[in-house]
Amino acid sequence: GMLDDGRIVAVKKSKITDEGKLQEFINEVVVLSRINHTNIVKLLGCCLETEVPLLVYEFVPNGTLSKYLSDQTEEFPLTWNMRLRIATEIAGALYYLHSASASLPIYHRDIKSTNILLDDKYRAKVADFGTSRSIAIDQTHLTTLVHGTFGYLDPEYFQSSKFTEKSDVYSFGVVLVELLTGEKAISLKRAPEAKSIAMYFIISMEENNLFHILDERILKEAVKEELITVANLAKRCLNLDGKKRPSMKEVSMELEAVQISQKVSSLDMFEGDDRPTMKEVAMMLDGLRGKEKQTRKEANLNTEESKYFLNASTHSLSIDVGVGCSSTVSTIDSTGDQALEPTNDGRKSISP
Repeated sequence: GMLDDGRIVAVKKSKITDEGKLQEFINEVVVLSRINHTNIVKLLGCCLETEVPLLVYEFVPNGTLSKYLSDQTEEFPLTWNMRLRIATEIAGALYYLHSASASLPIYHRDIKSTNILLDDKYRAKVADFGTSRSIAIDQTHLTTLVHGTFGYLDPEYFQSSKFTEKSDVYSFGVVLVELLTGEKAISLKRAPEAKSIAMYFIISMEENNLFHILDERILKEAVKEELITVANLAKRCLNLDGKKRPSMKEVSMELEAVQISQKVSSLDMFEGDDRPTMKEVAMMLDGLRGKEKQTRKEANLNTEESKYFLNASTHSLSIDVGVGCSSTVSTIDSTGDQALEPTNDGRKSISP
């Protein structure tokens, strides 16, 4: 679709019109209205009073991370540096959600590679907040009906029905393994012991067979020590004991550290007077964290808007964004790799 100002947007339209789906859409509006982060997809508007609710997002042109991992081409493979950057961006977004930067901590509850979108520069955008939940700052978990995606679901949450921030960490660990191996989280085409890539990854590491499971495309270009560091981090994220998993803050910092080490290593090309001073090096490293600090400041601008959404009636919540969709255009819904087909009234309907 296209707005009156010429911006291309993605329109998410529910295939199901029951009360549960409406509540899920409302929840997504409530959560996203409080968020402002470079690596989280932006909600531009919604209409929940129509027969079928609609959500309008920024258009993220390159689709899902899953698509690029499972269907890479020689013309454009995801390089190791791209994968490392994407992992760092996802981790930074989750750290932002788990902290109080968004006014209240938020658990995503459905982190997976199909919910990670890539923009025109292949930067990560975390999407799909339909099942996300805000929690009180002093609250440690949510007790809910088990919800999630097989292959990414925290085993501890599955057994206890208690979702913690470490449950998001587990799901992120699976995505990190996908980035390392280029394999889907679950595949019936693999041998029985490898059906779950997360479990197979852990077994491979314990048997010192890490380099047999990693994607050959990154083995050719990545520094061995970087792969080992990231693999060990993924293994810690997948620990069956949630208390032994790192926090998303720790994950984010460790991935940033790998990126920083790459930049520091590049300084070896300088000699004598051309070598940067330690002050210049420090300024370069601080720059990696500047973006996150800025997005945290911007997030505070949404406080009044979030209060409105949180206090609004769940049955009358609606935002008029003036969507000007062309009736002769078909677009791609970047929120789920689905075609958006024009209807007679100019709105977009989703077809598989």
